[in-house]
Amino acid sequence: MGFKTPLYETHVAAGARMVDFGGWDMPVHYGSQIEEHHAVRRDAGMFDVSHMLIADVSGARARDYLRHLLANDVAKLKDPGKALYSCMLNERGGVVDDLITYFGDNEHFRVVVNAGTRDKDTAWLKRWAGPFQVDIQPRTDLAMVAVQGPNARAKAAKVIGKSADAVLGMKPFFSRQLEHHFVATTGYTGEDGWEVILPAKDIAAFWAALRDAGVQQCGLGARDTLRLEAGMNLYGNDMDENLTPLESGLTWTVAFDPADRDFIGRAALEAQRRGGVPRKLVGLVLEDRGVLRSHQKVVVSGVGDGEMTSGTFSPTLERSIGFARVPAATGEQVQVDIRGKLLAARVVKYPFVRNGKALI
Repeated sequence: MGFKTPLYETHVAAGARMVDFGGWDMPVHYGSQIEEHHAVRRDAGMFDVSHMLIADVSGARARDYLRHLLANDVAKLKDPGKALYSCMLNERGGVVDDLITYFGDNEHFRVVVNAGTRDKDTAWLKRWAGPFQVDIQPRTDLAMVAVQGPNARAKAAKVIGKSADAVLGMKPFFSRQLEHHFVATTGYTGEDGWEVILPAKDIAAFWAALRDAGVQQCGLGARDTLRLEAGMNLYGNDMDENLTPLESGLTWTVAFDPADRDFIGRAALEAQRRGGVPRKLVGLVLEDRGVLRSHQKVVVSGVGDGEMTSGTFSPTLERSIGFARVPAATGEQVQVDIRGKLLAARVVKYPFVRNGKALI
């Protein structure tokens, strides 16, 4: 048996198929993964993301600490509530984890890290905290639900109540603390919506109210197909401690300016930039019949071989898509070894889908 979120019994009572995910017992679907996927693209769906770690970072030098810890630069955060996506790197430039940081003020930040890496991440956060004299407070008293889809805000606002009026028009990648809810316009689906944090003791009632308001319960299966369509990396598949952001399609998350900011892993990334990045992460669309899956071999004629890092059948596009790490010189066409057959695939710019619309 794994760890359980405060919604575990709710999932079981709803007939969810439960699976192990990073040591947590989580719902993979409630009957139809495809229906859950379409609910998010067309209306509103919700996900239990309480397995992810919420941690508050505070102290007079909290800003300096995060500027050293993260590859992206929290100095970009000027307005209270603004959010920033970043990788947290080791000294070799490998990705310890990817996370979102929410800005309160220069002495107060909130970070949300992945479930499967929460113990490692907590230790890493605390390892570098000493010289900056910051406090790292894991918020195990809190839980989180992601409500995503074109009608997500409207339906969730009815549940939250009058205070939600203050966040109905909030821009993407912002957050605000309401009376009882911390609401952020972030997500992992490529759709509009909110991620809502509230006391763990209240999460089951909130989930039930969302369900009564017409929000579809969704599991990890739909979450994976949605995030892949949206061109979002999955830690452990598309990036890990042995791969840099430059090899993982995440160069845009690294703030090399200002040049005097000394963040962990910077020297390794600078050396890789000077020497040339040998591999890159690309989007693939399978042109033959089949399904792309992680670890399949990718053959690039005249260049070398690569590997699928993520792959699935896209319910929105009704074709197979995926990410592959391939030699830097890879062009527009590759072949993928699927059960011993080399099938044609086209290299495309991702995301594949955003806000319900096909982009390829």
